[in-house]
Amino acid sequence: MKVTVDEEKCCGAGQCALLAPEVFDQREADGIVILLDAEPVESLHTSVREAASMCPAAAIELGESS
Repeated sequence: MKVTVDEEKCCGAGQCALLAPEVFDQREADGIVILLDAEPVESLHTSVREAASMCPAAAIELGESS
């Protein structure tokens, strides 16, 4: 799995950081997403998929690792 985030789309809702804190965090100043792990281990894939689906701004994109 390859994770990318679009900071321009992010509205700072924080669902991603709550659902997959190993992969996502938020900037202190404005709550914008910080990607901690662009290629998370397989055991985190379910929570990352849930975080992407719950993102109200659709700022998280998932793809295949190269």
